[in-house]
Amino acid sequence: MKLPGPDHPIVIEPAPGRVVVRFGDEIIADTRTALELREASYKPVLYIPRSDARMALYARTTHSTHCPYKGDASYFSLGGIANAVWSYEDPFPAMAAIKDHLAFYPQHVTIERLP
Repeated sequence: MKLPGPDHPIVIEPAPGRVVVRFGDEIIADTRTALELREASYKPVLYIPRSDARMALYARTTHSTHCPYKGDASYFSLGGIANAVWSYEDPFPAMAAIKDHLAFYPQHVTIERLP
């Protein structure tokens, strides 16, 4: 486990406004309590509470990855696209805010930020 710091900063903050995630024409998540994670030089990632996602549309896969800063990520398929969504179900303590949240690969969904 590595801790975020000056050499690899990670900031998690509430995302302002409403976030709607669509898969095709279907809304698959809709929230006003998204979190925005900004990590080092990577593009920001929005994390959506599972409680605001239509979890019946997601199918867990056996794929997993490990981040030395966040922990182990589990993955979900969406509409036949394998591993389109990920989640840190038991993140390291410094990243506890993203527990029970989902993140989406933007090439598979449309993420709208609304007022």
